[in-house]
Amino acid sequence: MRPGRLLACVAVGLMIWALPKPEGLEQPEAWRLLAIFAAVIAGFVLNPVRMGPMVILGLVASGLLGALSTKAIFAGYGKSVVWLVLGAFLLAGLVRRSGLGRRISLNLVVRLGRSTLGLGYALAASELVLGPLVPSNTARGGGILAPIVNALSRALGSRPGDTPRQAGEYLCLVGAHTNLITAAMFLTGMAANPLVAQAASDVYDVDFGWGTWALGAIVPGLCGLLLLPLLLHKLAPPAATDATAARETARRELAAMGAMTRDEQALAAIFVLLLGLWSTASLHGLSSTLVVWVGLSILLLAGTLSWAQVVGETDAWDALVWLGGLLSLATGLKDLGVVTWFASEAQTWVAGLGVLPTVLVLAVIYYYSMYGFSMLTAHITAMVGAFLALCLAAEVPALLAVPLLAYLSNLCACTTNYSTGPVVIYYGLGYVPASRWFAVGFVVSLFHLAIWLPVGLAWWKLLGWW
Repeated sequence: MRPGRLLACVAVGLMIWALPKPEGLEQPEAWRLLAIFAAVIAGFVLNPVRMGPMVILGLVASGLLGALSTKAIFAGYGKSVVWLVLGAFLLAGLVRRSGLGRRISLNLVVRLGRSTLGLGYALAASELVLGPLVPSNTARGGGILAPIVNALSRALGSRPGDTPRQAGEYLCLVGAHTNLITAAMFLTGMAANPLVAQAASDVYDVDFGWGTWALGAIVPGLCGLLLLPLLLHKLAPPAATDATAARETARRELAAMGAMTRDEQALAAIFVLLLGLWSTASLHGLSSTLVVWVGLSILLLAGTLSWAQVVGETDAWDALVWLGGLLSLATGLKDLGVVTWFASEAQTWVAGLGVLPTVLVLAVIYYYSMYGFSMLTAHITAMVGAFLALCLAAEVPALLAVPLLAYLSNLCACTTNYSTGPVVIYYGLGYVPASRWFAVGFVVSLFHLAIWLPVGLAWWKLLGWW
């Protein structure tokens, strides 16, 4: 724990609390909860303790100061989306432990990695396969793929600080930035995505679930994955063009892994089942959360997943604690009228611009405000509800505002080298200096806008969303 930073978070909350209560928000409970919420967000930025303890402190303060009832404090843990994320994290732990994720990635390297550009596409394909199934983009990018990227770079003669542009710089940039695209494409692509879905429900009263999220992202997301390795090949051209050595490294590692184990085979079959059920929800009516727990139940009965592994998956339970707590705070802000107050106040800010110009301006502001945040979860928690309320005030259709902000909530992490876990890990490999990361990241940010605004808007128009 960092006591000085924790005191700074408390100071932020006290400053908010001390401000004059605005007209329309005279309820003392509402203003107290807003102050506590601000202190929690400050904690995400300053990082005095981990996210889970920070959220718990916020919930305890809400109870002690009378901002939330005991029932309201724990209401977020009853949200189905929290249990969807928990279940997906448990599956992700199996992917990591069984070696299935590594096997998939190495196979793609062998098949596509005839050149360094091919290696870039192998990383993009790996992200696309693993994106819907591994809800922690840090576990996916940093835990599974970053070690592979480092091994491939070294096999091609690339060393941090010595010969980074031989291959390491290019591969790290591709790994980090394609991770953000797949994080944007799936509700289960990043752990904080359910916060966006919940904000959509709170502000617009729409269900932006797994199937709807994936449907809206599939066309612009695939365009981005197809073009990004090419763009980065121009921005950070690798000196090595022949990737034979890297393919041989991948072949040796695959050979060392041996044949697929029974657990890997069972896990692969369950993933096919889950994706099939998630994508056909309109036919059978099963919720995304129930589907993932059907898969886990089968794995438990088959002995592929043990109960000891379930209770020992610390990342999964950590995600449940902070996500459920944040949803309690967000629901409290809604129920106490804070979201409604903000929306009514915001009407004058966006008056007269028109629907499409308004949502585009707000989306770009939201997107680049990521420069001020040190993690995606903090940015989403602090900003997405407010910006959706602004869109509501400007009468922007729900299925124009929600997907735009949902997908940009992940893509905006391209801007800095400290924005999210996998980016920090790829940067930490040492192949790309900070100044270079910022420069390339800004160009990539323009690339995402050039893809997701025209292509995304056209696709959502075709779907009849706006």
